[in-house]
Order: sequence, then structure tokens, then C-alpha cells
Amino acid sequence: MTLDRVTKTGNRIAGSGVLVGMETEGLREFYSAHQPRLVGVISLLTGSRAEAEDIVQEAFVRLVPRWEKVSRYDAPEAWVRLVAVRLAANRHRDGNRFTQLFHRLPAEHVPDPADRYTGDLEQALAGLPMPTRQVVVLHYVCDLSVAQVADTLGIAEGTVKSRLSRARDALSESLLLRSDDHA
Repeated sequence: MTLDRVTKTGNRIAGSGVLVGMETEGLREFYSAHQPRLVGVISLLTGSRAEAEDIVQEAFVRLVPRWEKVSRYDAPEAWVRLVAVRLAANRHRDGNRFTQLFHRLPAEHVPDPADRYTGDLEQALAGLPMPTRQVVVLHYVCDLSVAQVADTLGIAEGTVKSRLSRARDALSESLLLRSDDHA
């Protein structure tokens, strides 16, 4: 059973993530075309598919009242991606406070079924600090140039380059250690 939710503008979002009753032309098609890939990208940032789905859903909810304007952009998917990346960063920052409270509760370990599918690269990526992970995902997964990553995150191109360099070193070391563990 899924629950629906209503946006501030009165549009209903079905629990499956499909916009229901939308009169805004093209938004449903845009959502269907871009939501799956964006969930994959944000999953790499958060390390959790469920959290990524929530973040992407929120990004699309924020798009609804702005669709008429954003749909005229050269790359409206870049707008949604930027919102989702920023939401992920905010949740990561805010989540640290929640995590501290959560870990005080008695824990019953319930493994995430997705954990067994998480590969070495995803685990190594999850070990990177969020700012570095953002740069790696935007550059290598979303195929943005250094300049586009810098513009998306509001940082200098030199910062993007240095984070990419540090990330390559860290990922290389982490993956080598993991390959030794498997041997």
C-alpha cells in the first residue's frame, strides 16, 4: 500500500512517485525520463537508495510550481539535479545531528537488502567526504565538465580539480585494500 501526498500547490504525488492530476504539460514525461537516473546519481551521494528516492521526490515537488519557467531552460534536468544535490548535502549535514540521536537508541541491526548489492566502488565512494563525493559523482557519473561542476556547486574550478585528484588517490587506495581483502 502506498500513500499519496499533496504539494503546496495542491498537486497530488502518488506513493509510486507519479504525478497525478497534473495539468502542466510535459512534466509527467519529464519526470518519467529523468527520475530513475537521478535516483541512481543521488544514491551514490547518500549511500541509500531509499534516501535518494526521498530526495529526488522532494526535488520534483519543488519543480512543480516552477515547471512553466524551468521547462524553458536549455537543460531543465540540470535544475532538478542541482536541487537534488543540494538537498542531499543538506540532509547529510542535518543528518549528522539525527544520527547522533539515533545511535543513542538501543539498536537492533536490520540489514538493508540493498547492502548485498553494494559494490566495492560504491563502498569506497561512500567513504569519501560529502564535498568530494559530490564532485566525483557530478563529474564522472553525470559527465559534467570541471567548469560545470564548479558552477553547479558554487566553488572554484581549482577546488573541483583538487577534490577530484584527492578522490582518485583515496579511491585507488581504498579499492586496492578491498582487492587485497578478496584475495
